[in-house]
Amino acid sequence: MSLYRIGIIAACLLLGTGGSVKAQSVEERALQELRADSSARTRFVTRATMYGVGYANVFDTYLSPQEYKGIDFRISRESMRMTKWMNGNVSLQSFFQADIGYTHNRVDNNNMFSGLANWNYGLHYNFPITPNFKLLAGGLIDLNGGFAYSLRNGNNPAQARAYINLDASGMAIWDLRIKNYPISLRYQINLPFMGVMFSPNYGQSYYEIFTLGNWNGVINFTSLHNQPSLRQMLTVDFPVGRAKMRLAYLWDAQQSKVNDIKTHTYSHVFMVGFVKELFLIRDKRKK
Repeated sequence: MSLYRIGIIAACLLLGTGGSVKAQSVEERALQELRADSSARTRFVTRATMYGVGYANVFDTYLSPQEYKGIDFRISRESMRMTKWMNGNVSLQSFFQADIGYTHNRVDNNNMFSGLANWNYGLHYNFPITPNFKLLAGGLIDLNGGFAYSLRNGNNPAQARAYINLDASGMAIWDLRIKNYPISLRYQINLPFMGVMFSPNYGQSYYEIFTLGNWNGVINFTSLHNQPSLRQMLTVDFPVGRAKMRLAYLWDAQQSKVNDIKTHTYSHVFMVGFVKELFLIRDKRKK
């Protein structure tokens, strides 16, 4: 890539998205350079950190026959970049999120804490439909670990959450302008179709598992028949001054029926955060 192209990209990243229409046109030319040059695209990284709050519905028959409803606090960290694979048409995504929920039952005589950390890592093949719109399809490794804790239960007050899935994933990304104001819309859906899950048997205590060593039946194969779950996310990226902000809506539906234990966690979360666009510099001395 020529020094002229590198200079345009560097100037764009320093100026950000704020400023005059002229500055925005420079940014557009820089992004066109990135799209046209495959070696540049593989070094262009988008990272976003978001914080959110929303609604949670938690149900776990190991702890209680009742649903618990309340508030969900969430944080997420995402990184996306193009790779060299398949002529530069494959993108790499890493997405981490963690949430804490505080819920209460219908008669309001008990409360429950719940939490889950989730990490997705995978690849998507990019299908450009128009210069400003593209579809992506691929797969992800989906790691999950967390807990649910009932404040009033005596013998079995807590339930562990641990499962690994392979997800089918799809996206639609649309870059548009509203009166010369650039906006980027994205919709993503992740569907787990195969995995393994840790779950005690109904009525079995964790003392039996970890102290007495009764591990029979606690590791289970999962698929759509016993873990019909889904994650959906809609994001909007837009410049504010020299920064780029992101608004997001996340619908996270995790549910399972394993070892005669039914669980679900339904979350509707609105998130806000900032997006950073980085151009990685390679060391030419490294082979």
